[in-house]
Amino acid sequence: MRLFDLQGKTAIVTGGNKGLGLGMTEALCEAGATVVMLASSGQVLDLAHNLRSQGMKVYGVQGDLADRDSLPRVFTAAVELLGGRLDILVNNAGIQRRNKAEVFTQSDWDKVLDVNLNAVFTLCQLAGNLMLAQGEGKIINVASLLSFFGGITVPAYAASKGAVMQLTKALSNEWAGRGICVNAIAPGYMDTEMNVNLVNDPKRNAEISARIPKGRWGTADDMKGLVVFLASPASDYICGITIPVDGGYMAR
Repeated sequence: MRLFDLQGKTAIVTGGNKGLGLGMTEALCEAGATVVMLASSGQVLDLAHNLRSQGMKVYGVQGDLADRDSLPRVFTAAVELLGGRLDILVNNAGIQRRNKAEVFTQSDWDKVLDVNLNAVFTLCQLAGNLMLAQGEGKIINVASLLSFFGGITVPAYAASKGAVMQLTKALSNEWAGRGICVNAIAPGYMDTEMNVNLVNDPKRNAEISARIPKGRWGTADDMKGLVVFLASPASDYICGITIPVDGGYMAR
């Protein structure tokens, strides 16, 4: 058995068209998987076409993850592109809203929870039912360092990512014995579009950088090895865990 071989495997990556999601999409393709990127922007279709022209087995499906009623239809469309089988689900898509807790709006709270938590559960449930029928599968949720601590001015994001870590454990408890490994990745401080405000804040950037033993912010490439590991047979006895990818930040 080739431990890290994903030849013949099929995957869905939400938010797979940019940032960390695109890095993970590329990694799964490079390991041999066929991937559907599920994203809210219509640009995902053009990106998928471009990646296929480079030899990657990748497709795009546009869908609004905040629209709970449409998720089953979007999920079905993605699975159909994969030939009716799903081996790997990566719940990567997430949004951020920043404000002081005392003035954080209910609207922003709802938007963050809809995408970062409610859609994650719905897609886990849809994928879980398919994988249970198959007898196997890998679900990889994207948590955060804010699954472990609270952050500043991001109450909804912290709440959603804390819940993602607990949901990962809960699903693993029910499904590990039935062939599905459910785990999570907790990215550290990553130089992505979501963190542009932190990157551009000299004081916060310096504070964060000083605590990262690796000496730099993370990039999408830093996610590649772990997502392939968790999607592959190499991780078949790893269940219910959230693994930080943080350059040593948590250990400092």
